[in-house]
Amino acid sequence: MPEKPYLQHLTSSNDLVTPYEAVRAGFVALAFEKNRRATPFVAQARALKVSASKAKIPAELVHIKEIQQALLTAAGVSDKAARHLQPQDKEEAIQGLIKNFLEPAGINFVEELVYRFLLTRGDTLGGSMRNIGGVLAQRKLSRALISSLAIAGNPYQWLHSTTNTWLQMSDDDTDIELNLRGLSWQRGNQDRTLIYNLTVPMVRNNVDLCLFDCNLDAFSPIVYKSPERYIALGELKGGIDPAGADEHWKTARTALNRIQETFSNLGFKPHTFLLGRRLKKRWRAKFGVN
Repeated sequence: MPEKPYLQHLTSSNDLVTPYEAVRAGFVALAFEKNRRATPFVAQARALKVSASKAKIPAELVHIKEIQQALLTAAGVSDKAARHLQPQDKEEAIQGLIKNFLEPAGINFVEELVYRFLLTRGDTLGGSMRNIGGVLAQRKLSRALISSLAIAGNPYQWLHSTTNTWLQMSDDDTDIELNLRGLSWQRGNQDRTLIYNLTVPMVRNNVDLCLFDCNLDAFSPIVYKSPERYIALGELKGGIDPAGADEHWKTARTALNRIQETFSNLGFKPHTFLLGRRLKKRWRAKFGVN
């Protein structure tokens, strides 16, 4: 075993640089996911156009009951903001939309309404896409782990992110990574449980990946408070844009230092790691490779 185990996988600094083909594939995957998430908004816009076309003039839009929420959205009020507004405030926002933007559009007021609806929905989509790189990276990692276990003939259980229940592996594992938040398996006589996005009580921060020495029979929230159960904790950085590489490393390094310091103060030293897409040349020295 070499002094630095990771050198088994790294022969030079070039091994730390994501090749162009992978960068291209990453950007394509992000674009595809953005279009997939935009599909419901486009469908809503089409439905809005059909309903709003019943109005002869902009002022009549307020009498079409089924589009009132869409009118508010077109006025620039997000769903989150709408929950904090009184009915009279919502009405004022809609009237402002009609007076300042729809009436000046003349006979094209329906198109103007749809465009403004999509502008606000686009902002909502942009917010949901900010961490999509991490989401896609988590799915890719989950699929890699599931595939490795399946090839080895190693049964596993997985935690459903919505129902928060553990499910047995099945012959058809299509798309389970879309709803997977944890995995549990055995390695020889050793029990392993992996949990994504866990707020570690000792660290008091969210950690992307936590690997426990524990099986499901003994697994409970109490385990989260037991530092001796942690085998490894890691950060997952899925961003593919080279411009963000330095920031990803700095953020991850800060998080990993905090984890190491916290556990060290408790008398424990679990492994820490970073899974990332790209590393710039000046950070390679951190890993001791040329």
